[in-house]
Amino acid sequence: MNQALLFSVFIVASCGLAYELIAGALASYVLGDSVTQFSTVIGTYLFAMGVGSWLSRFVERNLIARFVQVELMVGVLGGFSAAALFFIFVWFTTPFILALYLAVFGIGVLVGLEIPLIMRILKRELSFKDLVSQVLTFDYLGALVVSILFPLLLVPHLGLVRSGLLFGLLNVLVALWAMWLFREQLRNAIWLKTQAFISLAALGVSFALAGQFTSLAEAHLYADEIVHSETSPYQRIVITRWKDDLRLYLNNNLQFSSRDEYRYHEALVHPGLSTLPGARRVLVLGGGDGLAVREVLKYPQIGQITLVDLDPAMTKLFSTAAALRKLNQDSLSSPKVRVINADALKWLEDNDDRFDFVVVDFPDPSNFAIGKLYSSAFFRLLEKHLTADALAVIQSTSPLYARQSFWCVVTTLESVGLNVTPYHALVPSFGEWGFVLAGRRAYAPPTAYSVAMRFLTPEITPGLFQFPRDMARVDAEVNRLNNQVLVRYFESEWRQAIR
Repeated sequence: MNQALLFSVFIVASCGLAYELIAGALASYVLGDSVTQFSTVIGTYLFAMGVGSWLSRFVERNLIARFVQVELMVGVLGGFSAAALFFIFVWFTTPFILALYLAVFGIGVLVGLEIPLIMRILKRELSFKDLVSQVLTFDYLGALVVSILFPLLLVPHLGLVRSGLLFGLLNVLVALWAMWLFREQLRNAIWLKTQAFISLAALGVSFALAGQFTSLAEAHLYADEIVHSETSPYQRIVITRWKDDLRLYLNNNLQFSSRDEYRYHEALVHPGLSTLPGARRVLVLGGGDGLAVREVLKYPQIGQITLVDLDPAMTKLFSTAAALRKLNQDSLSSPKVRVINADALKWLEDNDDRFDFVVVDFPDPSNFAIGKLYSSAFFRLLEKHLTADALAVIQSTSPLYARQSFWCVVTTLESVGLNVTPYHALVPSFGEWGFVLAGRRAYAPPTAYSVAMRFLTPEITPGLFQFPRDMARVDAEVNRLNNQVLVRYFESEWRQAIR
């Protein structure tokens, strides 16, 4: 019996950590800044576990029944927490943070109650030193297993909502198992058994219908019809359609609208690449949708394009879905294109290749994981991969809505010794958007273009490099790995912009 209860510790620890990983992931999806959200969620959870452990001293009788009840409460609260938080965000938005931390605190208190109760039940069969060592060993092993399975297996295949319900079911099954192990002591616990089977049925039905629940919530969140949605280990990917307008959302943030994405991608690629008639090798970092690659392929002299994007789900989607392949003109299937799914910073560290033109098309620096890709360390590494006359172009958020963030990117590029030329373009779906060209030589805008475009012309190009007073340069610190000041600028400015 003691081995069975020790295995229950393993499940309890796995479930408890899983709920907090789910809460942290939801918080980072909704609020951005994954490091801050995970840190505060885990900190709140650990504090709540301490509160629960302290409260366990007041549980003096019917330890087995109390353990079963706590296990059922953890299963129900934890199992439904992801679904409830998702629906709160979709329909109410404002109470999300309060609901998130109340759920985390409640789960932490209950998990903090569980372990002491198990130890008190087991003390009849184990010596104190064996009790402590074995319980803590199984506790930490459970946390290790779920921390590995969570990003590699659970989220990609089940999603956050269904993962939460799965762990809720595991908690309820542990309660049922404990009831079987101690069936003699719980012979008359009819109400306890009823609670267990109601919890099991509710979680089981919800697990089976989780896909419909998620689709219903997302249909309310997005104004247009959802034609594709999936959760990868890195992000939530949603494609919507309204008439002929396809839109890509990553973690609820709009990435492009097919009606005006050409403005963004033409402005991103052509002011730099059109001045490099000798360019043969191009590197695209990010841009897994293949739209920047589409623009690069307009230049017949380009011999090879290397696309490095972290998420294989993105590159697979945009190389297989018919409507998206039409949008990027099958660019990811071109024999000139080599697709690599890897972290851009690590890939640059591990490779010595040099390129004539580099496109840096990362998402905005809304969290520290992305902010490192706009740091002086990253730009210093990027510079080593440029040929003598090469240029790199970096998408750099809006100089109007995130003015200090934009100029922080400029300042950071200058800090590594590159010649820097900032510019901007109007993209209706986003407003004024900023880009920065960087290289070892001075840059002069093109006076003509050799490829067909819908937006850029030689006449309007000089205006892209002129900044009106409300977008003019402001002081900004260098974004370094150890300060990530850009993330703080970005978060503050966009919070004010959407008020």
